[in-house]
Order: sequence, then C-alpha cells, then structure tokens
Amino acid sequence: MTGSPGRLVSLGVADLALLERVRLDVDAGFTVITGETGAGKSLLIDALGLALGARADPGLVRHGAASARVEALFDRMPEPLIVVRDVAVSGRSTARLDDEPVTAARLAEATSSLVEIHGQHEQQRLLDGRRQRELLDAFAGATGLVGRMTAAAAAWRANESARAALGDDPRETARRLAVYEHEIAEIDAARIRVGEAAEVGARLTAARHGESIAHGSEVIVTALVGSDAGEAPAARDIAAEAERIARELARLDERYAAIADRLAGIEADVADVAEEARRVAEAIDHDPAEIARLDERVSAIYALERRYGEDEAAVLAYRAQAADEAARLGGVEAERAKRTAEAGRLLADVAGAAAELSRARASAASRLAPEVEAVLRAVGMPRARFGVEVTRRAPAPGGPVVEIYGAPCGFDGSGVDDVAYVIAPNPGEPSRPLARIASGGELSRVALALERVLAEADVTPTLVFDEIDAGIGGRSAEPVAQALWTLGRGRSVLCVTHLPVIAAYADAHVRIAKVERDGRTVTDLLLLAGEERVAELSLMVGGPGGGPAAAASAREMLDRAAAWRDSAG
Repeated sequence: MTGSPGRLVSLGVADLALLERVRLDVDAGFTVITGETGAGKSLLIDALGLALGARADPGLVRHGAASARVEALFDRMPEPLIVVRDVAVSGRSTARLDDEPVTAARLAEATSSLVEIHGQHEQQRLLDGRRQRELLDAFAGATGLVGRMTAAAAAWRANESARAALGDDPRETARRLAVYEHEIAEIDAARIRVGEAAEVGARLTAARHGESIAHGSEVIVTALVGSDAGEAPAARDIAAEAERIARELARLDERYAAIADRLAGIEADVADVAEEARRVAEAIDHDPAEIARLDERVSAIYALERRYGEDEAAVLAYRAQAADEAARLGGVEAERAKRTAEAGRLLADVAGAAAELSRARASAASRLAPEVEAVLRAVGMPRARFGVEVTRRAPAPGGPVVEIYGAPCGFDGSGVDDVAYVIAPNPGEPSRPLARIASGGELSRVALALERVLAEADVTPTLVFDEIDAGIGGRSAEPVAQALWTLGRGRSVLCVTHLPVIAAYADAHVRIAKVERDGRTVTDLLLLAGEERVAELSLMVGGPGGGPAAAASAREMLDRAAAWRDSAG
C-alpha cells in the first residue's frame, strides 16, 4: 500500500527517559502499539510531539545523558522531510528541518499538516475553532466558496487601504489644496529670478547715495582728464607731457622708447577710466520714485525667501514641490469618490460570498452532526449528542461590517461565521465545546468519529490516537477498531491501546517492553508477527496466567478481524 505524501515513515528516539535507542518504522495503514503500563507507550507519542514542535521538558532527558534526540522522517514530495529535535539537560532545545536550524514555532508550523495527535495530554488542532471551521468547509465541499470569500475580503481590504491613504477628512484635503494654490500664485506673481535680490539690492544702495556718487565721479573725471575751467593739470595731460619727454630722450637712449610706449598706454587708460566713471554716474537714477520701487521689490523678494527658502533658487524649488502636491491633492477627491463607490460594490461582493458560504456551512452542519453521532454510538458513546454550531459574528468595535439577511455581521477572509463542535456525552447534560470535555477517552472517540466521517475531507497523512480505548467496553471496541482500520486506508494511523480487540484489527502490531540492559532499565520495540502476535494478544486477554483459553480467544479475534478486513476490501 502506498502512503500519502508527507506520511510519517520512521521515528527515532535516543536518551528520552526509558527510550535509550529505539526506532519505530511506520507503514501506511493501521498500526497498534501495545505493552504493559509504564513501558513507555505514551512516551513514544511524546517523542513524536517533540518532533512536531511541542514544548521540550529537560526532565525527560535520560539520566546520565547530556541531551535527548528525536528524529522523524516524512515521505513528503518531491523530497523527504527530515526533522531533528534535541533537548539538552540544561533546558536548551534546538530543532532542524532538513538540516536547517529553526525555532520550535517554525517546526510546529512546518509539520502541523502532517500529523494529527489525539491524546489525553495533547493540544489537538481539533479543539481550535478555525480547524473545526476548515473541516466543516471541507465536508461541505465548499473550497470554491471559501476561495471566493477570501478573494472578496482581500479586494475590499485593498480598496480600504487605498482609501485610507487618501486621508480621512475631505475638508482637510481642500484646505491644504487651497494653501498650495495660494502659495503657487504668490510665487508666480512675484516673477523672481535667481540672483535678483543681490542685483536689486546693489542698485538700491547706489540710488540712495546718488549725489555722493555723482560728486565723487566728477572729482575722478576732473583729476584724470581735467575740467572745462582748466584750473589744474590733469593726469592725462601730465602723462602726455611725460610721453613727449620720453620720446625726445629716446633719440639719445633707445631704452626710453619703451617707457614712452608705456606712458602712451597710461594716457589711454586714464581717458577710459574717466569715461567709465562718467557713464556710471550718469546711469544712477536717484529719483525718489525709483528708490521706492527698488526698495519695494527687494522687500518682496526677501519676504518670499522668509516663507519658502533661503534664496531665490530655494523659493522656486518650493514652488515646483507645491505644484506637484497640488496636482496630487487635486485628484484626491476624484479618487476618493471612485474608491467610495468601489467600496460599496466590493462590500456587496463580500456580502454575497459570505451569505452563500454561510448557507453551505449551515447545511453541512445539519448533515455532519447526525453522521458523527452515528459513529459515536458505535464506539461506545450511545447516548451522546453531537452538534455543530454555526453562528454569525457580531461586529467588533471599529471592525469591518457586512449585512447578511438584514443583520450586521463582522467578517474576515473566512467569512462571517464562527464554528464550534459541541457535545453532551450523557443525557441531561448541556452541550459543551469539545475543549471542555473532561474525559480524554471521550475526546479521543469524538476525534475518531470526526476523522471517520471526515476521512475524505481531512487529508492529514498521519493520525495518532493515544489510549483511545479509555472507558470503552468490549462491545464498543470492535466498531472502534474497524473505524481505525478504515481510517488507515491511504494514510498512517497509529494507536496506543490496551484492548486486544483493537490490536487484532491492526495491519502492524508493535510491542513496547521494559528490559534490563547493563544494569539499567530500557525500553525495546518489537514488531510482532505470527505466534508472537498471538502471544501478545493472549497476555492482553488473560494476563500471564491466561493459558490456552486466552490464546484461543486471541486467535479467534485475529481470524475475525482478518475476515472483516477481507470483506471490507
């Protein structure tokens, strides 16, 4: 028989309490683990729990060992999955997935879909309302409806996120847009250019001191080229006279020719400087009206710089940024209107998907409950009442709300429903959630019934039942065994049991026993076959003194189980 992808193939344990060195090889089908009380049957299940990310207890490390180790191999496709968990006596725990170090939480996440443990001391996924909802959806064949609901909720959330990014208050958006538009208009109206403040400032300073500049320029011109009055020799005339003398001396000494040339240049420069001084003085407008105009301009530029930047370039850069933000804000209201209209449509999609999914769940719940009750009757809980409660969530404060049949409901990607499996094990008792069932045996049988009914819906490759026979009488044991064997078709089912009837139906029988080795007690595992299996069942039937009658009973159980298996196919 081929196993499901991800099925547990083997479990190796070292130095975990009595388990010094053991290895359990697991085939597809129904495997039972039997043995005397205290031999370590449940300890083997605890070891598997460690491989699945359960909390590590350093007190379980074998005395004298530094650490305990658990290795689990799964036939995951396309490559096997190897899980290693080490627990040091110091309390430190390490885990590896395919030789990659991981946390215990990551280990639990990676293996959560591979193994389901039902036992008196396990935190079963079956007690989680989300898991119960998933199983109900699978039973209902509602995978497509769940996908539609998830997609509708995701689209609505994405639209809400985009709408929230636009800002919550349209009035604030309008106010900010008005501010940016005013600032842009103010900067544009000023028509400033880079360097203008310095240029206008220099002109203003010159205008304010026009008379002084004019007088000084006149003095410069007079000194350089003389005045109309001709009262004093000018620099140009002196340079010209010096040049004339140098030319005469050059007839006597040629070196004076160069001096004469330089003096000629001085004369020309003096004339140019005088002309430049005259032009500057004439260009200065010290009219009071012009001074006022320049003063107003430089003040306007400085005012913009105080508000928008340290100089004209910074002011213009701010203007560009303001224009970009104004353009964005200008489209916000149109985008807001679009997103608001879209929100209504998307919420209608959510409501439609949620309502259809809720109807499917309610219908499936009404069918699932009696089927589970029928199995419970067969496995020793004849008067138990099982129910599946599908209730719509009340809106959370500030949470998303959708209207279903006129009633407001909270929703998420799973829909609007909360699902709870409830049971009343005995007449006269109120129905309670599975998590509140006091008896581990009852819980295990409920888990078995659910797994039996949901066998096709739940694709978990390995199921483990720890002491599912607690409180089960002889008449109930056989239906339990048959249910376990049926569950093992196409997957692995491991069961720790004390009942020989259940053990007789197993495809594989493993005995766990305490032995003494080198003066210390250890546990051994033995795969039983043939007469060894008969002997073990005889011990389970009649104890050490059961004799031929117990052996005959054991053979009868094995024959009856084999005949039933052959008929069941």
